[in-house]
Amino acid sequence: MSASASSVGQPGPPLWLLAELTYRCPLHCVFCYNPVDYATTGPELTTSDWLRVLREARAAGSVQCGFSGGEPLMREDLEELVTEAHRLGFYTNLLTSGVGLTKERATALKRAGLDHIQLSFQDSTRELNDFLSHTKTFDLKRHTAALIKMHGWPMVMNCVIHRLNIDYIGQVIELAVELGAEYLELANSQYYSWAQLNREALLPSREQLERAERVANEYRQKLGDRIRIFFVVPDYYETRPKKCMNGWGNVFLTVTPDGRALPCHTARMLKGITFPNVKDESVSDIWYRSAGFNHFRGFEWMKDPCRSCPEKEKDLGGCRCQAYMLAGDAAAADPVCSKSPQHGVVEQAVAQAQVPDAQRVHVRPLVFRDPKNSRQLAGRQGQL
Repeated sequence: MSASASSVGQPGPPLWLLAELTYRCPLHCVFCYNPVDYATTGPELTTSDWLRVLREARAAGSVQCGFSGGEPLMREDLEELVTEAHRLGFYTNLLTSGVGLTKERATALKRAGLDHIQLSFQDSTRELNDFLSHTKTFDLKRHTAALIKMHGWPMVMNCVIHRLNIDYIGQVIELAVELGAEYLELANSQYYSWAQLNREALLPSREQLERAERVANEYRQKLGDRIRIFFVVPDYYETRPKKCMNGWGNVFLTVTPDGRALPCHTARMLKGITFPNVKDESVSDIWYRSAGFNHFRGFEWMKDPCRSCPEKEKDLGGCRCQAYMLAGDAAAADPVCSKSPQHGVVEQAVAQAQVPDAQRVHVRPLVFRDPKNSRQLAGRQGQL
């Protein structure tokens, strides 16, 4: 075991496995959390590779498995992987745009034992949904929602919220009710990867955010137990950082399409940290003994103000990726914290977001997620 691991004690098991099966996706969302250079990553893991990962993760103590991407339905072996995950005893979740979920595949996935589907929408209207994803998928998503209900899965709808759709949050809730959703996640965009690249156009104003939260609360009261509505505030409007991923290497294990194992889905952006590959090491060795997973466990890595902060056990210094993007140092305090010496970077972004659209000038055009843009951005600094 590495010295850094022994200094913090043995971590618990990797309870939550996120299997990012592919970066291929028919959508081109401007807020996608896939790395901006995804098109330059290596070949995808094979079916046998993923089956081994599932078995090793379950043996290491994982209990939940999310299949995501990209669009996981682009993997023809998805049903085989779900079957094995179910056999192993995982609670399984499919995170999908809905593209590719035919009646036949839905039936096969139900037979395979899939427990849960989270369906994403970009907006409540065909026009904005299709613009934000740069595809004509709104009607298909409605059809997919009907398939989910038909096969008896809980109807879980997700909509990423940002400046371009936050004023229509009531209509998004109405759509979720119309589709029969039991759960709706209104997840304000967090600014990583493609969302960070498009942050200037996507970060809402404080007025927009407060109005949207008020509308969400009004619908909670009106709808009662008909639907559970979760409203996630963007980090930039908080004064203290979140305990990112419930702590680095504490609960979540992400395996990327090319086999890289990460403590969160954006960690591969961090320079100077080597993350192992499941093709070379076992899940157990990766989780307990690898330098990458032990790098930010515990408190010894912290610098001030985190090291001497009485709240450090509450937030563990915040998000390492956000610290890297905004402060240029993954070991720095998360700049969303008001105690961070770099908090002014966040304050500046928030101040810019308060300028009304009619008065904004020189806002960079949206960059849509697609392989061409990804290759152009590969290797460029300050764009992640």
